[in-house]
Order: sequence, then structure tokens, then C-alpha cells
Amino acid sequence: MQKLRDLPIEGVAERLGLRVSRHKSLCPFHEDSHPSLSFRVSKNTYRCFVCGASGGTIDLVMRHLHVDFREACRWLADEHNIIIEEWKPQTSDISPQTSFDASRYERFFERPWLNEEARRFLFDERRLDPRVVGWCRLTSWKDKQGVAWLQIPYYNKEGQLVGIQNRNLVRGALPRFRFPQGSECGIYNLPVLNLLRPGEQLFITEGCSDCWAMLSSGHKAIAIPSATLLTNDVRGKMEEVRDKLDIQFHMYPDRDEPGERLFLQLQKVLPSLVHHQLPPDCKDFSDFYTLNIKD
Repeated sequence: MQKLRDLPIEGVAERLGLRVSRHKSLCPFHEDSHPSLSFRVSKNTYRCFVCGASGGTIDLVMRHLHVDFREACRWLADEHNIIIEEWKPQTSDISPQTSFDASRYERFFERPWLNEEARRFLFDERRLDPRVVGWCRLTSWKDKQGVAWLQIPYYNKEGQLVGIQNRNLVRGALPRFRFPQGSECGIYNLPVLNLLRPGEQLFITEGCSDCWAMLSSGHKAIAIPSATLLTNDVRGKMEEVRDKLDIQFHMYPDRDEPGERLFLQLQKVLPSLVHHQLPPDCKDFSDFYTLNIKD
């Protein structure tokens, strides 16, 4: 829960569709023609000095989306790729499992299988190169309710399975993502680092979908989990890549304030990071890719 509360309040507001400028926006909770909703970055809170609405990240989502606490937490976790565990009572003689048991899942990715929903999502909607889907070892499954899920494995640089992200293939359904207990879903597609030659380009994207599009475009790429959640662990790993590999870093930030903010945060770690501008009609690189790929 603390990870959700610590998400930058202005980034959460932007994800909800509010336009933030100089730490203020129009208040969505009353008729507002002059920005009266103020964000206090140091406290990570918001307050409207007209209608009195106030609180933190979870409160903002609850009130704006008209959902309860549980659904607000789930929305925040889904939007920012945060793994949250469901609380379960523990008996005194059973210790909770906190580490990821890769041996339970490795066999699913030895012979990946894509159901109809997954193939439609990856090839019809995203128009990805089948070789990329194979490289990433994407597979699929259905739960007891018949809901189709895309299963996305995360590997470390040595090729060891360290986490899994399950993506709901039903448009608009919640939860959007599910994670096995203990999954480490930090930087995505780290094995590609083993293929880089000195002086070669490495593109940094936001999320797996943009990474797949970048790979399908013929570029080597990794993905950062979220524009509003650049953790110290991710920073440390990026510094390690910078220091060990003689490569060029490039990025197409999403066309929104969180995307630009992520670029600036990464540029502090990677001073030579090259900024590429997306066209006005593309919100992210996946859009750019699908609009420009030829049949």
C-alpha cells in the first residue's frame, strides 16, 4: 500500500485525465473554470480550496473514478505496474511464501502456446513480428471463468526466469494485470543486452507493449515498468548497464507529461540518452508502429 501512496500525486492526476500545470488543475469534483485543485508535492497530496476535496493518491482515484478503496488500489497497481499481494490469514505453523518459484512456471515457456484471443491481440491489433513474440516467449491461458490471459515472462540478463506478468485480454476488464507471488517485474527484456555490440543503439521504452513494437521495428530494446515509478532498483540496474556496455541509449517518450518526466529522470542516469519525438497523432511508440507498418 505504501508504494501506491508514494506514487507522485501529479502523475496519478495526469493518468486520470487531469491537466496539471504549475501544481494546479481544474477540480473535477465541482464546476470549475479556474484551476482550484492544488497539489502539494512535498506532502504528495491534493486539495481544492473551493469544494474542500483533499487527500492522497488513493483518495484521488476513489473519488474521481467513484470506486471503493480496494478497486482504487487495484487501478493504481495496474496503471503503474506495481505488484500487490492479496492479504491472506496465516496460521502459526505455516510460513508465507515470499520468493518467486520459477520451477513452477518454466515449463509454460518451453513451448509457448497462443490462444485465439492472444493471437488477435498480438498479431491483428498490435501487428507484431512473430519472431519477436517467439523471442519474448509469450504464451497464453484461460482462467476458470474462461477469461483469456497473456502470460509475459521476465528474465534476468543471464536468462533466468525471475517474474511473470499476466495481462487480461478482455478490453477494459479489471484487474488488467496479475502477478505470481514474489515476481520481480522490473526491467523487461534484459537478455537482449547479451546481443549488443560496442557502439550499438539500445532503445528504452515504457512497458512491454512498446518494447514489442520497438523490437518488431528492428531495434534492440528494453522496457521500464512505468513512467511514474522509476525505482532505485531500476536506476541501479540502468547505471550498471551504462558502466559495463559501450552503447548508445535512445528513447521515444510517450506524448504526455509522465512520459517526458520519465525521460528527464532517465537522463540523469544516462546523460547521453537521445530524445526522439513522436508525431502529434501518436500517444506512444506502439501507436507509431501500428500506424506505419506495411502489410
